[in-house]
Amino acid sequence: MKLSILMPVYNERTVVEPCVSQVLTAPLPENLERELVIVDDCSTDGTFAILGRLAAAFPQIRLYRHEQNRGKGAAVRTAIEKASGDFSLVQDADLEYDPSEYPRLLRPLLDGHADAVFGSRYLVGEQTRVLLFWHSVINKCLTLVSNMFCNLNLTDMETCYKVFRTDLLKSIPIRSNRFGFEPEIVMKSAKRKLRIYEVPISYHGRTYEEGKKIGWKDGVKALGVVLKYWLIDDLYATPYGRGVLNNLTGTPQYLSWLARTLRPYLGDAVLEVGAGIGNITGRLMGRRLLYVAAETDSLYLHALRNRFLRTPNVTVQQLDPEAPQDLAGLENCFDTVLCLNVLEYQQDPGLVLEALRATLKPGGIVLILAPQSPKLFGSLDRSMGHRRRFRASDARQLLESHGFVVDRVRHFNRAGTPPWWLYGKIAGSRKISKLVLKTFDKTVWIWRRVDRLLPWPGLSLIVVAHTNGGAANSRVACELNNASSTN
Repeated sequence: MKLSILMPVYNERTVVEPCVSQVLTAPLPENLERELVIVDDCSTDGTFAILGRLAAAFPQIRLYRHEQNRGKGAAVRTAIEKASGDFSLVQDADLEYDPSEYPRLLRPLLDGHADAVFGSRYLVGEQTRVLLFWHSVINKCLTLVSNMFCNLNLTDMETCYKVFRTDLLKSIPIRSNRFGFEPEIVMKSAKRKLRIYEVPISYHGRTYEEGKKIGWKDGVKALGVVLKYWLIDDLYATPYGRGVLNNLTGTPQYLSWLARTLRPYLGDAVLEVGAGIGNITGRLMGRRLLYVAAETDSLYLHALRNRFLRTPNVTVQQLDPEAPQDLAGLENCFDTVLCLNVLEYQQDPGLVLEALRATLKPGGIVLILAPQSPKLFGSLDRSMGHRRRFRASDARQLLESHGFVVDRVRHFNRAGTPPWWLYGKIAGSRKISKLVLKTFDKTVWIWRRVDRLLPWPGLSLIVVAHTNGGAANSRVACELNNASSTN
């Protein structure tokens, strides 16, 4: 395994050589190699010449240079792009932090407990230089504000020592060019549900006379960064069509409405394909003997495993519904299959339904949630990667042609249809703002009560069907009868 040490450098000619020396000789856990990725941010004091000499002498160093000064965040972003290790650690070039503490920082990652480890200057470390009171107060206040908005209990958000699994770090877009990197990566790590650990570290801080660069203006900007990334869900470096899954974490009332609608049809053994980051899983898994949350995407699988690490009745499984071999061994295992916002992405929805039918017991239930009405197909669908929207008749025919008996087709979320039409067909937008989503969510208690009274089609279709091999189980049949009588 390999550790990538990411070192942004700007005008540090007096300390950079001893710092690099300490980094290259610092102890590492057994069988862990190192590379030092240095990005010189257009130093003007001769630092780059020193770095060039060091890079020529030590093969572990990979040296890059910005042609103009862009800031620490930009230098770290470049270093992340160049990193090739399994883990990545941010190391400033100023000797304020002690490289001999790398093993302590890496231990939670190597043990498999953490996705990210932060070194805290305010936990009890071996030694900490006593420095400016107001500087520490500002740091602690920034940490407090960050914790309030991202719901973590960190003690040191602004710490330099942050270590990540490299695959996860590369998947997080870094937009800040200066010291806003610290609050940005914390906010995005929290929203991505990374497992974050803190360990105590030593701190040998510098005074401004000794070359410290961060100032009070950067503290004010950090507050703006916290607020910005609380409002904006910019979480994946590669555009993810299903990135709406993360916006939906901010719509708990809508998700509860959907879960309440689906829950009566669930059996004791459930397979959810396309489980995403577990928004619905967490609301439906209760009282099930077996709940398999299946995904194809490695980042979503990681989020699911983190979320349900200690949930005994939930199993997370990598499964591509378009690959029948992934379902081998699951024949006749489940009472219910959930296929929520999946079919619209598939090249051949019929192939998916055929494969899923084999996993159901005789009379087993399949629950489909799919976008409704081809007339609504627009820029929002294209940005999410949708291939199609369904008519109710098309959905019924599709299921019946692949061995299912359709029990019910229901329009769902009629209140969402006009905004989707305005954003996707009229305005040509590629996303719906978080403010609109939150406003909708706060008023879901009204919309779910009047949903059946609105005179236009729903934004989505819910289809309930059972396999041809037998009648739907009696409990679900009873729920269908009750639903018909109350609706």
